[in-house]
Amino acid sequence: MSEVWATVALVGAGTVAIKALGPVVMGGRPLPAPLRGVVELLAPAVLAALVAVQTFGDVRALALDARAVGLAVAGMAIWRRAPVLLVVAPAAAATALTRLLI
Repeated sequence: MSEVWATVALVGAGTVAIKALGPVVMGGRPLPAPLRGVVELLAPAVLAALVAVQTFGDVRALALDARAVGLAVAGMAIWRRAPVLLVVAPAAAATALTRLLI
């Protein structure tokens, strides 16, 4: 087994242990209110961070390119409460058009 696969196995085992720790420690009891608030905000915060990194990240610098245009179009569609298909399709089209023009 290579060092890379050993690291992958170790990280996987650590992930399983961390996920199992919550139910074991809490044992069916409800989460305390302050912790519940943090848990509820965790997924949107991680998703927003992922979107920001994927949109504005470039190897080791910030980039403002066609991806930002697509994100802006998607943001406007979400703001107008469009269905998912009408968010993704115009955003992809705006990104492609911007890449074509630049």
